[in-house]
Amino acid sequence: MVLEKTHIEKHLIPILEAVSDPEIPVLSVLDLGVIREAVEEEGVVKIKLTPTYSGCPAMDVISDDLRKAFSEIGKNAVVELILSPAWSTDWISEAGLKKMEAYGIARPLSGTHDKAVLLGNEKLVKCPQCGSRNTHLVSQFGSTACKALFQCEDCHEPFDYFKCLK
Repeated sequence: MVLEKTHIEKHLIPILEAVSDPEIPVLSVLDLGVIREAVEEEGVVKIKLTPTYSGCPAMDVISDDLRKAFSEIGKNAVVELILSPAWSTDWISEAGLKKMEAYGIARPLSGTHDKAVLLGNEKLVKCPQCGSRNTHLVSQFGSTACKALFQCEDCHEPFDYFKCLK
């Protein structure tokens, strides 16, 4: 999937980098790739935000956090949810994927491989603790709907796997 072009004004980036995803707090909204546009017009910051999936409960929190972050520097922010094109795990930055793994969440695989591991047919998900691929699916739903719960058969640690969304 081709990453949709974003338009983010440079002077807004430090504030956006300071706003975290409430479900994976080591990721900023920029790491996650949910900000499609952020521009300032006549003193108002206009932000277009794409949810990771329709109905994601974190979007309300992120919207509130964005408005709060900008209000703390004396700016009014308006957040608009954009549903199309749909968000993709391809939009997570490489830095974000590395932060996710360091936090203990396995990075998403490709769509084909994702289906194979979620059906229990292949052992492709790498344990973020020890690096082994000797892992198995425990539950198709982990701590949130966008993650599945796995366990490593080598170090025996449970961990979340971020499902591939395209």
